[in-house]
Amino acid sequence: MLPKTLALIDDDPEYREFLAQFLGDQGIAVTTFSSSNALLAHGDPHAFDFYLVDLMLPGISGLELIDVLRRRSSAGVVVVSGRLAPDVFQQVVSAGADMYLAKPVQFEQVIAAIEAVQRRAASSVRSAEPWKLDRRGRQLFAPDGACVDLSDIDLTVLICLLEAGGKPVTREALCQRLGRRADSDAPDGLNAVVYRLRRRIERATPLAVPLHSKPRVGYLFKDKLTSV
Repeated sequence: MLPKTLALIDDDPEYREFLAQFLGDQGIAVTTFSSSNALLAHGDPHAFDFYLVDLMLPGISGLELIDVLRRRSSAGVVVVSGRLAPDVFQQVVSAGADMYLAKPVQFEQVIAAIEAVQRRAASSVRSAEPWKLDRRGRQLFAPDGACVDLSDIDLTVLICLLEAGGKPVTREALCQRLGRRADSDAPDGLNAVVYRLRRRIERATPLAVPLHSKPRVGYLFKDKLTSV
């Protein structure tokens, strides 16, 4: 049980190259990054199915990067690092990582760790409640019971995503429903609308926000969304 896509963030070019090749041979689509900032500058840093993170990185630290990822992603995170400190394991787990492996580590151990995290994640997803959209009440209910009050614009966006059934909705289609230009960078443009909706959900629940951008396409709701 392996993820389809994986982000490998490590500043050691030789280690990064050989591990990426090994993981690729297992059928994983690996994208490598030499720093935290390089990942965050990606079109959608939260879109990967799994993350392998070093702790000692240029830019923000690995611990800070994990915290950023956890704000919008429930993907598996395994730390592979040579950092030595008495409390490093506690720091890693507190930041939101699923597992810690100390360098030097065999690549087979990395695969075993990824599989173990994926099995737990799959079990959790199967038992998770869906997100529920109340059109009449203009509210979104998270699986943990949290309620998000929606503006008319928020509701329109979520209805589009609901109708898409988990598939991406193009920017053009969303903008047409909202009565906005697809190429507009104005304060009330699509990017700003989605950003405000994400923030509203983040303030209501600690769960990862399932609203993701699809580079050069549009947006999708990655978790199950139903209408009530």
